[in-house]
Amino acid sequence: MNNGPELLVTTPRGLYCPPGDFYIDPLQPVQTAVVTHGHGDHLHPGHARYILARPGEGIARARLTGRPEIVPLDYGASVALGAASISLHPAGHILGSAQIRIEHQGTVWVVSGDYKRQPDPTCASFEPLTCDVFVTESTFGLPVYRWPPTTSVIGQILLWWRSNAERGLASVLFCYSLGKAQRLLAELAPHTAAPVYVHGAMSDLIAIYRTAGISMAPTAPATEHHKEAYRGALVLAPPNSVGTSWVRRVGPYSSGFCSGWMRVRGERRRRGYHRGFVMSDHADWPALVATCRQTRASRVLTMHGHTEALARYLTEEGIEARPLAGSSSSSPPSDASLQ
Repeated sequence: MNNGPELLVTTPRGLYCPPGDFYIDPLQPVQTAVVTHGHGDHLHPGHARYILARPGEGIARARLTGRPEIVPLDYGASVALGAASISLHPAGHILGSAQIRIEHQGTVWVVSGDYKRQPDPTCASFEPLTCDVFVTESTFGLPVYRWPPTTSVIGQILLWWRSNAERGLASVLFCYSLGKAQRLLAELAPHTAAPVYVHGAMSDLIAIYRTAGISMAPTAPATEHHKEAYRGALVLAPPNSVGTSWVRRVGPYSSGFCSGWMRVRGERRRRGYHRGFVMSDHADWPALVATCRQTRASRVLTMHGHTEALARYLTEEGIEARPLAGSSSSSPPSDASLQ
């Protein structure tokens, strides 16, 4: 392998591949967008053509208005774009999430998109790829971010739910509507036959996952106006519903938030949740470092998060690394950006 030509450049519209004449997760309308996954900060409207992984097609069609051309690719299938060839490979982030492998004149770049290394029953597991240049996310790119086993977190949620039920309280668990809600329902499926109430913002997305064959706990729409219906129940809701009239109609409840941001206790207190559960759909610090090494890339570019910290550590470990020009700094994401 070799560093070869620069296969990606940063532009106001997003990451652009000159030899392939396409953009990756572009912010502004373009002719050809190669999309890593369906979260709203990656899947933007207005492009003429969208190329994405086939498992994410349902999410894209539900979220895009108008009649854009959507080209679904099977994982691992190679397609020529201009003078380059691309293939999409599992990223383990959410259903249909993908890494983008770009090859041109013997040089291989891989753009990770958002990814995680923990097992997740709702999506294909991350596939390590060897490359010359690896562009990695770094959302949780600080040593403090280390995830406990998912089984341990699910156990904590079940105990919290049971304790609240014994006190006559509903358990309102705030989580992102795409990816996290479905993962929680899948992980809870072996442990409960009771229906989990879900906010309307989650219902259609849960249905898309069910259509894709993902097994999840039974759900019911949280449209009941009688507070007694929620007593002792588990209710999933997006963070932007905190403090709204919708959540107040649930009646007496205990609140929890399920996110990697809960690894820092001050974040839970700042947001006002009773409990914080550490579960993320992004790679933690050890997984980020291990993945960068595993690619055997001679150069690593960091983006989306704690870019400086991760790049500095990798450099100290003997891997040439720097933040990608124009990459944003990290902060806890708003739920609106993920709808």
